[in-house]
Amino acid sequence: MKIAIRNNQKAFKVTKELRDLVREAAKASLEYMEFGTKVEISVMFTDNEEIRELNREHRDIDRATDVLSFPLIEYDEDGSVLEEYMDFNPNGEMVLGDIVISLERAAEQAQEYGHSFEREVGFLTVHSMLHLLGYDHIEPEDEEEMFGYQKEILKKMNLTR
Repeated sequence: MKIAIRNNQKAFKVTKELRDLVREAAKASLEYMEFGTKVEISVMFTDNEEIRELNREHRDIDRATDVLSFPLIEYDEDGSVLEEYMDFNPNGEMVLGDIVISLERAAEQAQEYGHSFEREVGFLTVHSMLHLLGYDHIEPEDEEEMFGYQKEILKKMNLTR
């Protein structure tokens, strides 16, 4: 698995441990969901101002959010990857998509929810990975399914509240 991590903010130090946490959360998500194909993803750390601009540009929502997911593949109703959307890098890894995390919002939410910054970044990574894998939480039954997966993945990583 290839994970390209880019830091596009200055308020929070992006340590090796934080990068490793994101890699671990992405890997744990793929393993739990039994996604056997090797993948490439990109993760960008940003601030509330930039993620607000991205949210406005891509979702027509003019506010900061915690994480944005940009899947580059599509799935059929059975959850199988549609072949016409598959793209592979030169190493043969499927290009899964992009994740943007506002570290500023992650810190705010960690404080709001009374858990660690690391737990929040791990949660946001898992949440976004599930979006890249075709899950959403628009309908109540979909939310229950997706949030159940999140909880189990985070538990396996010992990132509980």
